Amino acid sequence: MKNKKIVFWGIGIAAIFISIFLFFFIKNFNKQENLGNNITNNMTMDQIKEYILNISSYEAKMEVEIKTNKNQTKYKITQKYQKPNLCSQVVEEPSNIKGLKTTYDGKDLKVENTRLNLSTVYENYPYLTENNLWLNSFIDDFLAGEGKIEEKNGKVILETKARNKENIYQVSKTLTIDSKSAKPIKLEIKDNNQNLSVYILYNEIKINHLKGEDALAFKVMDRDLEI
Repeated sequence: MKNKKIVFWGIGIAAIFISIFLFFFIKNFNKQENLGNNITNNMTMDQIKEYILNISSYEAKMEVEIKTNKNQTKYKITQKYQKPNLCSQVVEEPSNIKGLKTTYDGKDLKVENTRLNLSTVYENYPYLTENNLWLNSFIDDFLAGEGKIEEKNGKVILETKARNKENIYQVSKTLTIDSKSAKPIKLEIKDNNQNLSVYILYNEIKINHLKGEDALAFKVMDRDLEI
């Protein structure tokens, strides 16, 4: 019985560490204008760029594929962000870490294992959404650095590079946007050898409709996650 309890708590602690890893993976080294949802099919390439670069909030269901030298891992994640620094993330797949929830309220970081009823709070945590898994990180890099734009096959493509504090190039990022809906389709991140290291597919995304602290309000269901 004692051994079973040790295994139970060991799995819970390991799951929390996995959640933290996902939240911080590929740490980014370091005109707000709310355009709302007034999207039309007649937006120009430059108008779509401005709409994306001025996102104030979003919520998305994403498929994330992370490649390293040793392995390749896939996740399904539900993510919310609200400017300037409210964010939360829930792991939907794989099943062994389903329901892992990470929330940041601008001050404290909370990591929860909802299935095992375990949680850890890190008080006065530094601002953490400067992370390549977050869409706002791409936006910050595009605004701060070398950004390129082109339109191809009904898609608007934004490209930029992320640099560290020493201004050394770290990764390149490519965001593909649907020209009709002005919604992001996918985000690809390549290392400095131009090898694809992160691929994010946005299955669903809602832009600029979160209010108050909506970014922190996740409802975790037994079978699914609701935004």
